[in-house]
Amino acid sequence: MPNARFTPAVLAQLAARLTMRDRQLLRLIQEQRVLTSAQIAEIAFDTDDTARRRLFTLHRMGVLDRFRPNLPPGMGTAPYHYVIGPAGAAVLASEDGVDLSAYGYRRDRVLSIAYSQRRLAHTVGTNGFGAALRGFARRHANAELVTWWAETRCASVWGDTVRPDAYARWRQDEQTIDFFLEYDTGSEPLDRVVRKLDGYAALTQVSRVVTPVLFWVQSERREANLRRKLVQHSAQAFVPVATGTPSALVGPVDDGPAGEKWLPSDAKGPRLRLAGLASHWPSLGPQEAAAPPVTPLLEDGE
Repeated sequence: MPNARFTPAVLAQLAARLTMRDRQLLRLIQEQRVLTSAQIAEIAFDTDDTARRRLFTLHRMGVLDRFRPNLPPGMGTAPYHYVIGPAGAAVLASEDGVDLSAYGYRRDRVLSIAYSQRRLAHTVGTNGFGAALRGFARRHANAELVTWWAETRCASVWGDTVRPDAYARWRQDEQTIDFFLEYDTGSEPLDRVVRKLDGYAALTQVSRVVTPVLFWVQSERREANLRRKLVQHSAQAFVPVATGTPSALVGPVDDGPAGEKWLPSDAKGPRLRLAGLASHWPSLGPQEAAAPPVTPLLEDGE
């Protein structure tokens, strides 16, 4: 789409049709590269129908682009996956005071994530973890996802030492915890997964900030095997570690990663809530304001 199409008059018309929530979604999708329709509904809408209608409108406007990855036969149809569209890139560039030609948007590059199933699954899975926390916080006034840095931002800060899938600060009630997330899809050998702790141990020693590493594992069997290897690793002397799995269910309500899904590697149970890990490791810190706060997305009708 030629840049000349986005004249000041066109951009003004686009901007007039976008709500504050739309703009926040654009920023979020830009940072996280891709979000599914279900994840966007979890983050920002009260119903799936409302989300679908708005996403359809944003797609028709060219603000968002979308694709459906192919699934194996018999697996049904994948949900729409949304990425930044050319009009969305033009709006963001205008808001940032950057010429679109210098903004770096290329549709083929944005959509390239669709062609690597392994990469797509990992990115969507990691973003789903963050979406679940945002959704929980939207429904519970006592919870807040204060900070969420996606993989690319983490790489720009710590890439020479560690490459977490995300860095976050989570608050519920009076408990706050910062953590690095390692999202495990099951595609890597466990020995390679465990060796990632070496980089986190080195970062802890250099920064003097004790930040736990949380491994989100897709099955309890793999989690058990991972834990056996983690407890034997010397890096645990420097880095607090916990594992969690979506299949763990404690109590009648599934609160997702915010809930009682987590087992510290230095304990056998019971599983703790995400925020409860802060009490299990009272010496975490220092609690520095390492990132700006996450702006909550507006509710329907605001």
